[in-house]
Amino acid sequence: MKTYTTTEGDTWDLIAYRELGSERYTALLMEANTEHIHAVIFSAGIKLTIPEISTPLPESLPPWKR
Repeated sequence: MKTYTTTEGDTWDLIAYRELGSERYTALLMEANTEHIHAVIFSAGIKLTIPEISTPLPESLPPWKR
């Protein structure tokens, strides 16, 4: 698994979008980092584990379904 170091103002959904490709993976990201589950807005320098995605979202889906 890879890691991500937060920057000031990061949120769970923003990190999921940037690192995993979709906000749909926010719950998966949170499950992999339960020690930070109460964070809403991150401060800089927190290391998070980025989980592996078993089935990525198909690129052929229109943007409103991704």
